[in-house]
Amino acid sequence: MDEHEALAERFEAQRGLLRAVAHRMLGSLDEADDAVQETWLRLCRVDADEVDNLAGWLRTVVTRICLDMLRSRRSRREDLREQQVLDQVSDSARESRPEDEALLADSVSRALLVVLDTLEPVERIAFVLHDMFAVPFSEIAPLVERTPVTTKKIASRARHKVRGTPVVPAAELARQRQVVSAFLTAARAGDLTAILAVLAPDVVRRADPFAVPPGGLAEARGARAVAEGTAALAHRSQLAELALVDGTVGVVVAPRGRLLFALSFTFEDDRITSYDVIADPARLRRLSLAVLD
Repeated sequence: MDEHEALAERFEAQRGLLRAVAHRMLGSLDEADDAVQETWLRLCRVDADEVDNLAGWLRTVVTRICLDMLRSRRSRREDLREQQVLDQVSDSARESRPEDEALLADSVSRALLVVLDTLEPVERIAFVLHDMFAVPFSEIAPLVERTPVTTKKIASRARHKVRGTPVVPAAELARQRQVVSAFLTAARAGDLTAILAVLAPDVVRRADPFAVPPGGLAEARGARAVAEGTAALAHRSQLAELALVDGTVGVVVAPRGRLLFALSFTFEDDRITSYDVIADPARLRRLSLAVLD
């Protein structure tokens, strides 16, 4: 085995971890693969024999690449956001490859990826490395060009954003979670009877134009009409997960971890009295999203 083959073998031993780190930092499997490939190219340009800790060196390099990608993405996000949503709505099935969705389910929730995408690049790097991969703040600090103390504060701020702040008591939050979980389970199965069981008789469903399929109505009233519309879109529910939406239990629909829709509910006792399907880019940006514990 020559030196290049030996180096490739050592790199391949780290590839899985590097991809996992990059995926959580970037939220995109394709971009994560790009970052890992760029890391390999940079490794080929150095004298690996002078690298004392190859795993640590590779993690540092992939982190810096991801940070640059996050900063570049944020600088152009406002221009791209609306077109991305339009593209996703036009063909959400194409956006979701079964093998990628399986990997997401096994590694990190789509809801978490959506929430991570709301963080500033430095917040995301600090949170992912420390909270998800147990990297000490002393090692993260040079990567984000902060002191360890400041880096710890940044990670704490990011953690607070990820967890969010419910606007209702814990008991009410648990009740909402039970109702929305039942609704989502029934929606995924297209079970009309089970959907009706969690809807108030006079329930109202409102949807942004982006979220309405051709020929669909932006507003539906009454349990039967809402339930039938929900059952007809069971395929969308496969990509949905519970999340904290503006402080109460809601739903995000996120193919490959990219936010497509958010559902915001109102409740009375154990029934849903109304819900909004939010897809307009401006409205999505104003939402406060967090992960449910």
